[in-house]
Amino acid sequence: MSPRDATLPTEEGLPRGRCFLFLQGPISPFFAEVAEGLAALGHGVRRINLSLGDRLAWRQAARSLPAVDYAGRSADWPRFVADFLDRERVSDLVLLGEQRDYHRAAIEAALRRGVAVTVTDFGYFRPDWITLERDGMGGDSRFPRTPAAIRALAAGLPRADLTERLKDDFRRQAIWDVTYHLANLLPWPFPHYRSHHLHHPLATYAGIGLRLLRRGAERAEGARALATVGDSPFWVFAMQMETDFSIRAYSRFRDMDTPLAEVFRSFSRHAPAQARLIVKVHPLDPCLKRWGSRVPALAAEAGIQDRVHLAHHGELDAMLARSRGLVTVNSTVGLRSIVLDRATKALGSAVWDVPGLAHQGPLDAFWSEGAPPDAALREDFLAALQGTTQIRGVFYAPQGRALAVAETVLRLHEGRVGVPELAIGETD
Repeated sequence: MSPRDATLPTEEGLPRGRCFLFLQGPISPFFAEVAEGLAALGHGVRRINLSLGDRLAWRQAARSLPAVDYAGRSADWPRFVADFLDRERVSDLVLLGEQRDYHRAAIEAALRRGVAVTVTDFGYFRPDWITLERDGMGGDSRFPRTPAAIRALAAGLPRADLTERLKDDFRRQAIWDVTYHLANLLPWPFPHYRSHHLHHPLATYAGIGLRLLRRGAERAEGARALATVGDSPFWVFAMQMETDFSIRAYSRFRDMDTPLAEVFRSFSRHAPAQARLIVKVHPLDPCLKRWGSRVPALAAEAGIQDRVHLAHHGELDAMLARSRGLVTVNSTVGLRSIVLDRATKALGSAVWDVPGLAHQGPLDAFWSEGAPPDAALREDFLAALQGTTQIRGVFYAPQGRALAVAETVLRLHEGRVGVPELAIGETD
């Protein structure tokens, strides 16, 4: 192992309090600003940069806070991070996305040492919430999965507020994203860094750029899909990006082709003969697999090419409002479907896949037996989820980011991350 360590202050120089180690976070100053807030409250703050993009993101705000560059090989990372946790007496590990290889190794080392792990990402409620959970999200979330535990947790919490109050800044997000990923392509000073992304960033940006150029045609395609189904009963299948770790980590699938083919076969055999299926492509999917030809081909293999309608673009709420229900692997779109009182089926593990909210039977039965969620349980679920795992704010736009930073700092400082311990035993 040959990591290149920056000079760190001695233990005598640490502020009194806990010691927070930050790994990769949102591609924005969010983590650096949270770290500054914690340092101001007397906590120790540490950072390990795994790539040049990480270093640039950290320096946007936290120039004076200690950071280490890890330029070693991935095989040596588990030992390095374990030693770092011991040497720096880290009490809390903070990161985005618990399934990245670097992060999984760090979490394993942290949990063996009793280090608290906090995970963040975009919110379960879109677009102006972020998630802050203990140990993991999605399939790894500690949020309870039984109606009784959810009702008990919601009893002391206010009803959920689903009103959109903040706007994020897509232009700023895009600029930071491109800067981050292009910086990581440079062979120096992190020659061994390997991204968790499946595709080369230039191919991804080219695909997204092409979709932007085709935005008008995609809008027309979405409107045409709704017009074509007319008054026929239909369901929506919400695709996810294959780069989404929730696909690989919290389901039995490794791509989107497999669940598409599975849903098409089930639909052809068990859905009403007059029923239709709208396949909604994720809005940020670069479409490197050319779903425009791939989806019809998969539908043809199942003999339902005339009953499947592809929509690269379209108003999702409008689709769901007219539909019989939604099928997805484990997208947060499932939560939106539940909010809109639609029958919902998860093919993978999802925090919203709860008896009484989502269909628990097999997919084949969903087309005839899928039912809307229990209204009272839904309200309790939304209150409990929002009140324990969500923070109002965004990662990019300054105003919304400031709100998210302030509340994140407060929860980390007070140790109020995620679900109360009394409810954790009810997650199964």
